[in-house]
Amino acid sequence: MNLKSAAFFAIIGTALWTLLTAVNLVRSVSAVAAGLVPAVNVVTTLVQFVAALSLLVFFGSFYRSQS
Repeated sequence: MNLKSAAFFAIIGTALWTLLTAVNLVRSVSAVAAGLVPAVNVVTTLVQFVAALSLLVFFGSFYRSQS
């Protein structure tokens, strides 16, 4: 396995993680809007979503830089 294919697999895994975190963020926001959970849950989920999205951007740019 070369570095480009490893970066591609990292992109796939991180994209799935970002998707799951985005779904969790939507569920958390809707739960806060309904008054079921405190707003702190949204902050935690938002931090996780931003971290997943930044890793996805990093792996995408790393994949493109490999020739």
